[in-house]
Amino acid sequence: MDPITLGIIVAVALIVLMAIGTPIAFALGGVSLAALIYDRGLPELTYFGETFFDRIAEFGFVAIPMFILMGAAVASSPTGRDLYRSLDLWMGRLPGGLAVSNIGACTIFSALSGSSPATCAAIGKMGIPEMRTRGYPDGVAAGCIAAGGTLGILIPPSVTMIIYGISTETSIGRLFIAGVVPGFMLAGLFMIWTMIACRLAGGYDNPMAQAAVHVKENIRANVDANLKAMIRVLPFLAVVAGILFALYGGVATPSEAAGVGAFLCLALAIVIYRMWQVGPIKLIMRDSLRESVMIMLVIACAEVFAYALSSMFITQTVAAAIADLEVNRWVLMGVINLFLLVAGFFLPPVAVIVMTAPILLPIILAADFDPYWFAVILTINLEIGLITPPVGLNLFIIKSIAPDISLRNILMGSLPYALCMALGILLLCFFPGIALWLPNLIMG
Repeated sequence: MDPITLGIIVAVALIVLMAIGTPIAFALGGVSLAALIYDRGLPELTYFGETFFDRIAEFGFVAIPMFILMGAAVASSPTGRDLYRSLDLWMGRLPGGLAVSNIGACTIFSALSGSSPATCAAIGKMGIPEMRTRGYPDGVAAGCIAAGGTLGILIPPSVTMIIYGISTETSIGRLFIAGVVPGFMLAGLFMIWTMIACRLAGGYDNPMAQAAVHVKENIRANVDANLKAMIRVLPFLAVVAGILFALYGGVATPSEAAGVGAFLCLALAIVIYRMWQVGPIKLIMRDSLRESVMIMLVIACAEVFAYALSSMFITQTVAAAIADLEVNRWVLMGVINLFLLVAGFFLPPVAVIVMTAPILLPIILAADFDPYWFAVILTINLEIGLITPPVGLNLFIIKSIAPDISLRNILMGSLPYALCMALGILLLCFFPGIALWLPNLIMG
């Protein structure tokens, strides 16, 4: 059977397994195992096990559970609540100020947690009920949180950037800093659209205006409490700044910086919020372990899947076909973006990066594109996948937070933010310096 036909069969089998609810890791592993046995026979089982365990044995992956623990310590504490209150104090006077402050809270919380689902859940649990109480449209309330949560995989420290760096053997420190300016650029685009949407929908000037005035009076009356909330958040922001300084200054490796950051965030959560009981700490450890195992399992199975495709010469055939396209390099980049966008609709960011980054990197370099700039482009494509069906993880998190908001309203409220991300990709294509200026300035 020729590689293209075999590749189509493998892709269809993977889509069918995911469509019937099979976990991503098991779908990848099952399809890989069946394909390898079909192509090479039962002796290939030996290489299946070796590939599975060798991949996750890399030392660089130690940073992943540490950053996850760091994020869980922040997400399980009232840090999100304090961040939300303090930003609402300063941004409440803007048109649609509460929704804008929610995006600001998502932006900062993303840097603290490094996780899109954690950001979406932590800020959404407080922000969505409060926005709806003040009369904001359901679509705006749900969409701004769903979109703001996606920033967790772009703004450093980002787990997906670590995985990209290990998969492509590029500098994780440079990848982190390349995501800073684009991350804040997207946050700015989200805020601009939010203010426009609120003006169009009357989301901040509504029939419940009297209730909104009452809430604002309460906020002003509690200025001291809100300022204290901001002070409690500052030590966590200092830890993130310290981690980034250690990485960019060459003081520590990503694994070392992640370990210190996890310890400090856990200690701060215990001391500042008096989380002395065993229960909250046990919850933090449980959530960290669960997410770490899930990500590492996806990485291992995705590596086996990539090995299976390579063994059957599927990846080489596809890569050669893309490389042989005699088209302008920007047309090539458009094809790659479309491919990543479709992949992000069905697969989580971790799986897409592990499977595609090593294949696409030689093509990107041959077309004279910067690998760090491409990492940002890839990540934004995967952000779009987080708020678009059929997988759309952030959409389902919002649905679980506000079950009375229809999935259609959540989706319609999120789609304009997906267009903002597409605009961000276009801006990066016209102005690559948005991603490259800061890392070149700091790291040369």
